[in-house]
Amino acid sequence: MSNKFGLIGGKLGHSLSPAIHQLFFEYTGKTGSYELLETELEALPELMGKLREGYVGTNVTIPHKLHVMPLLDKIAPEAAAIGAVNTIKFTPEGALGYNTDYFGFGRMLEYNDIKVNSKVCAVLGTGGAARAVVKYLADKKCAKLYLVTRDVYRVDSHFAKIAPKIKVIDYARLDALQGDVLVNCTPVGMFPKVEAAPVSAEVSFAFNASVDLIYNPAQTLFLKQAAEAGNKAVNGLFMLVAQAVAAQEIWQGERYDSDLIVRIMSELEKRI
Repeated sequence: MSNKFGLIGGKLGHSLSPAIHQLFFEYTGKTGSYELLETELEALPELMGKLREGYVGTNVTIPHKLHVMPLLDKIAPEAAAIGAVNTIKFTPEGALGYNTDYFGFGRMLEYNDIKVNSKVCAVLGTGGAARAVVKYLADKKCAKLYLVTRDVYRVDSHFAKIAPKIKVIDYARLDALQGDVLVNCTPVGMFPKVEAAPVSAEVSFAFNASVDLIYNPAQTLFLKQAAEAGNKAVNGLFMLVAQAVAAQEIWQGERYDSDLIVRIMSELEKRI
């Protein structure tokens, strides 16, 4: 049986995925190879044909998470609802699509004891990662859910399907909010532009917990603001590893506990 895995995407030079999956193989005793599969959009159908023949599974990243969906035979409910696939399993029955960002985000919240049920949550940004985050928060029945964007009139209507009760607001209205969990799904504050934050310190103070999907730097200005207020501040490295482990759970047909995620994360922190 083939033990080949990989990552489908556009530009993949700085991806941590090979390191994460190699550590997974090392720590679990599983055998496998994981390679970067850079491809242009027009070459995606041809690549998928080749992968069906020799791969157990692949991850999918920007810009192919939506474009790969018509090329699959079946899509899991959470991925269909989110409207994006980031994990594919190749089986005799065909290519199956999943979204493990959803599960990775959830495991990160659980590990850090951040409760969202019946809480007021706000999500910054409207990209693909925000879709998975919004779906998870809606499924966990937060009391109020806000999607924050610079232009409320240009938000993808799919968000209303993911979370029918979501309220789309701009950053000016966010300034007046008090809440529980604030999630940054924007690239603002990512290396090398580490001096920027998506919101003011006052906004960070108004939420009990701040979660940043960025993991480099480990502490963004957004998280520093939260920590200085004495609030919980969590970066995105756990989610990055957790979504990769969730993909391996799909491919291997086994469940892994959070100790493995933490072990891989600790090794990665030395390398970033």
